[in-house]
Amino acid sequence: MKKILTVLTALLLFTGIVVQASDLIIESKSQTFKEEENKIKFNGDVKVKIDDLKVVGDSADVNMTEDQKLDTATFYDKPYAFEIKKNKKREVKANILKVSLITKIVRAEGDTQSIVFDGKTPVVVINANVQEYNTKTGVMTATGAVTMLYKDIETFSNEAEITTDKNGDLKRLVLIGNARVKQENNESFADKFIYDAPTGNIKAYGHTTSNATMDSGEKMVLKSAFQEYNQKRSVYNASGNVRIWYQDYYAAGPKVTLYPDSTSAGKPNEAYFVGRSSITQGVRTIYADRIKMKMKPKSFDAQGNTRTVIKNIGSGSEDDSMTLGL
Repeated sequence: MKKILTVLTALLLFTGIVVQASDLIIESKSQTFKEEENKIKFNGDVKVKIDDLKVVGDSADVNMTEDQKLDTATFYDKPYAFEIKKNKKREVKANILKVSLITKIVRAEGDTQSIVFDGKTPVVVINANVQEYNTKTGVMTATGAVTMLYKDIETFSNEAEITTDKNGDLKRLVLIGNARVKQENNESFADKFIYDAPTGNIKAYGHTTSNATMDSGEKMVLKSAFQEYNQKRSVYNASGNVRIWYQDYYAAGPKVTLYPDSTSAGKPNEAYFVGRSSITQGVRTIYADRIKMKMKPKSFDAQGNTRTVIKNIGSGSEDDSMTLGL
């Protein structure tokens, strides 16, 4: 999860595509205007420049308002938009690209792909059916089979929302609907993820599952209704029907906090259950008010009103039943 969160600081794709009050320059082989349509049409090797944003395509049109002001520029036939600032390059590809000169919204529709380059190296790749950036609010939304790739980190969701501040720095990331975050052999699933950049917290809501691969190669699975991870401290909190599977351990309870081991690169090693909880190993189940479960070295400690239940200690036949010989 710690490495997974590094992707969040890189998702700043549309921060440079800001359409302010400035000149719109359009070059093409031909331009036509029909008053009844109130639209200017451009065809053949269309090149558009708005501040640092450049758009290249085969055809485009610009709607006019009733008072003859420019409204929305629409580019067709798989246009290509890009911006270069210093060593950073941002590019957008789509079937259709719309730039509103009034609402300051950039909208890409159909097989959209956005890429951020650091030099010649791709840093972030975002694919979705639709991507839209509001330059006034600093919010970018992507909908429809949204995937994000950052090095070996992948995310998937039905929708995504990215909020940046006036400097273009990430403030908030939201993944909504069938959300998944994957890094190497580690995966997290939830109905919704929310990442808050200033605090370094990521929260997962609804049907949450985290699968972590330990240094030994063993899997630890954590399921609950809610999970929260603090990036700075590498600490997990989970609540609501919490369940943990690790090797032959199965632990359950209302709430748990997981702490990392200093030698395991932030991976969870100690789980502290509070509230009436249980831990099962083989045929033995221990119930207690508090349970400490450790993955390495493997151990557990139960405290408070403890009760042990051992199932199937005999074959179940009358002859094997335990009596005092009476």
